[in-house]
Amino acid sequence: MKRNVDLAEISDGRLYKINDMVKADCHGCRGCYKCCTGMGNSVVLDPYDVYRLQKGLGKEFSGMLAEQWVELNVTGGVILPNLKMIGEEEECAFLNQEGRCSIHAVRPGVCRLFPLGRVYDEKGDFQYFLQRGECEEKVRSKVKVSKWIDTPQQGRNHDFICKWHALVKNLEEEIGGAEDMERAKALNIRMLQIFFMKPYETERDFYGQFEERRADFRG
Repeated sequence: MKRNVDLAEISDGRLYKINDMVKADCHGCRGCYKCCTGMGNSVVLDPYDVYRLQKGLGKEFSGMLAEQWVELNVTGGVILPNLKMIGEEEECAFLNQEGRCSIHAVRPGVCRLFPLGRVYDEKGDFQYFLQRGECEEKVRSKVKVSKWIDTPQQGRNHDFICKWHALVKNLEEEIGGAEDMERAKALNIRMLQIFFMKPYETERDFYGQFEERRADFRG
């Protein structure tokens, strides 16, 4: 989720790369699950998140919507999916009765990052930053960023994240400048259908499928 804030106010003042060490390890959370509650629509999903969830849960995106595990919200004029918060305490739909993540192995990228975030430069590349005051664990250990994120093929994943960020940014600009609301709606529907509603072939490589869909969307 985008945040228009001064990075110096919310971080430790450093930027990190994938092989850097950072004080992010919260020792298995020790029973805490505060970051899994009250998050509103901030846990936004990208196509790789949906691919990973579809593979792990055995359910297509339409089924996730039907189960009310995920929902759709408008972010910067673009309709994107996010994990749904439920109940009086607004808990993540995937939080179990013991207060633990029931999809930890296939959890979304935003969850894998926390308490890290991404900051993008003018060229669309990004580095990581450590958020201050967001995690309840005050005594964290150092861990390599790559180990903390725990995502295979991290070079390809980095490339995908940059391309997806650029696509959404361009879509925001196009929708924001569209005088025809029907066109803006059509662009959103097309994006949702191509990147989310159309089921992924979970036995195939994700990144190849993403490139195919990106070409289709641009075409």
